[in-house]
Parts: sequence; structure tokens; C-alpha cells
Amino acid sequence: KVDVADDGVQGVDMALAHNYDVVIIDIQMPQMDGHQATRKLRDMGYKTPIVALTAHAMKEEAERAQRSGFTEFLTKPVQRDLVISTVQKLSSK
Repeated sequence: KVDVADDGVQGVDMALAHNYDVVIIDIQMPQMDGHQATRKLRDMGYKTPIVALTAHAMKEEAERAQRSGFTEFLTKPVQRDLVISTVQKLSSK
């Protein structure tokens, strides 16, 4: 099952309200970007794996995502098989 948030604020609220196996957060979202949303969740003790999704494939962006608290980093255009394998890997932990 997949739920979709319209922005970072709604995404944080949904993550806190549900027991998700994995959360995928786009880096560029309105109201609260992916870095802000992930840092907020981690600061609140949120332990669920969070995957960064971004069009910025530079090494610096991957390092920034790691510092923000993301568990994994995927770049667009994302391959379906990679998303599935990442979710399977993280949800089995």
C-alpha cells in the first residue's frame, strides 16, 4: 500500500500518524523540503527508514542527504526495480 503526501508538512504528519515500513521523501517539496522533513522526523526520534528521492545526482547531494538523516539515496529518473529492491531491503530490517 502506498500513501502520497502533497508537501513536506503533510508528509511529516503522515509519517508520524502511520506505522510505515519505509518512507520515500522527495528532496524538493513545497512548504518543507525533504531535508527539513527528514531532520524534523529524526529529531523527534523517528526510526523508520527514509529514502531520499532527487534529480540531483551529485556526490555532494548524497552526502547532504546522509547528514540530514536519510537511510538511502535514489536519483531520478528512478528505475522501478531499484525502488522495489530498496523498499524490500529496508522493510526487512
